Amino acid sequence: MRIVSAAQGLALGLLFIAAPPVSQAQIGIGISIRIGPPPLPVYVQPQCPIEGYLWSPGYWAYGPEGYYWVPGVWIAPPRPGLLWTPGYWGFAGGLYGWHAGYWGPHIGFYGGVNYGFGYTGVGFIGGAWAGNVFRYNTAVVNVNTTVVRNVYVDRTVINNTTVVNRSSFNGPGGVTARPTPEQQAALREPHVQPTPNQVSHEQTAAQDRRQLASVNNGRPATAAMEKPGGRQFGTGGAPHPNAAAAMHPSSPAAHPGRAAEFPNAVSAPHNAAPHNVGQQNAAPHNAPPREAAHQEHPQPAPHNKPPAEHPHPQPHEKP
Repeated sequence: MRIVSAAQGLALGLLFIAAPPVSQAQIGIGISIRIGPPPLPVYVQPQCPIEGYLWSPGYWAYGPEGYYWVPGVWIAPPRPGLLWTPGYWGFAGGLYGWHAGYWGPHIGFYGGVNYGFGYTGVGFIGGAWAGNVFRYNTAVVNVNTTVVRNVYVDRTVINNTTVVNRSSFNGPGGVTARPTPEQQAALREPHVQPTPNQVSHEQTAAQDRRQLASVNNGRPATAAMEKPGGRQFGTGGAPHPNAAAAMHPSSPAAHPGRAAEFPNAVSAPHNAAPHNVGQQNAAPHNAPPREAAHQEHPQPAPHNKPPAEHPHPQPHEKP
């Protein structure tokens, strides 16, 4: 890292004009990051453990020792009716800048990055709010239907012949997406910042050296979690034998991450080649953990809405 010069700051500013920053986003305009984030790892989504929790996809964050993986996690929204727009990295003028995620009534622009599990690069197809109740599309997301009863199956949103790009940033060498008018409108809506549980979740990942890309070579030891402070899962979907130790490498029960599968961070610009994938089949209720959607890349179909039902509202869980 180093301080941005005036010219470089202008170039980075132009990037933020092209893809407007989210409300109060914590974008490091004063910091130059010249090394691009690694490709998104392929991992399994754990089952949603609590009614009303929403999926927050994993992402590469940046700290003093470089990039580290923040596990995907099921999280309680600040209040019913809000949806999570993930953060994303943007590249311009030789610099990478972070656009922080936020809560809002609609999904905004997240760089066109395919985070999987309903976040295909545009919008979210894993479910929708019906009043104060969130209904989950089990053709896309993985839920424990013995606990979560407000579900439906909509396979029309799934494209089975998609070419997947695992790139984790927007810009030259990555995803070349621009905000749609609808996404621009969502950026102007009132936003709510990440919850304290989300902030704590990222801080916990930052303290685990096994989450560093320089240590795990793109295959983080903990790829996903069922909820903040809950069970942790590796990229293959198996829970850690000792959940308490999984994110605390100083514990005697902690174990090293798996062998490297994907390359580490690379110098800008970072070129991520697309990967061809096979067909995606919707999983039945109570299915085992679903493979990461970078292998299964459903695409949104316009104006698809969940079937009209009127489930009885459930009390909103708090973490």
